[in-house]
Amino acid sequence: MTAQTRNFAAIQQRDLVNQIADQLTEALLKGDFRPGTHLAEAQLARDFGVSRAPVREAARLLESRGMLVSQPRRGFFVRTFNADELNDVYDLRLCLERHAIRLLAGQLTASMEAELSAQLETMRRVAQEGTAVQQIEADVAFHRRLCEFSGNRRLLKVFDELCHEMRFCILLIGQLYDDPARVAETHQPIIEALRTRRAEACESAIDYHIGIAQQRVTEMFRRQETGAS
Repeated sequence: MTAQTRNFAAIQQRDLVNQIADQLTEALLKGDFRPGTHLAEAQLARDFGVSRAPVREAARLLESRGMLVSQPRRGFFVRTFNADELNDVYDLRLCLERHAIRLLAGQLTASMEAELSAQLETMRRVAQEGTAVQQIEADVAFHRRLCEFSGNRRLLKVFDELCHEMRFCILLIGQLYDDPARVAETHQPIIEALRTRRAEACESAIDYHIGIAQQRVTEMFRRQETGAS
């Protein structure tokens, strides 16, 4: 499959590569390009009204984020995931957030709790009236706050790098729930565990929360792989 012409916003001369990468990321998260789609460099350059060089650099940036893959003499393609790859992403995510929440358990402040609760309310609101992309961003923002509040800046940096692949995974999770509000409500037990200020309770809550997502996504993909074979 080859990507069709898209109505991308006009690109400013400042920071072309990141602007193109941001718009492509949004298109990928919205599902405008299906997994395996070929992103034709020349067509994208025409769509954005730029030369091919910044488009190529933006594609390389998205490749480094795990959203695209390149093939020699063929160009860039939207990445496809299999069950084992998704399992690896969730394993790493669980390691990061398990450590983050253990650090946070003993230093949670009233303002931190209020910010997490406010983000949960945002998740509930966009579950009712937001787009799939807004739901993903609200979900990621909740978990990013856990890492940020842990105080470990290096952990937060790794989390941010993993976020791009996680967004794909969270989008897949959304397809497993009939009601997006249900996804939002699964975050309430994390806040309740943090209120206990017990590291073990917090770790159990995050283990369950991420573990359920990991199980659902990998099972779905294994069924798809079995059916395809």
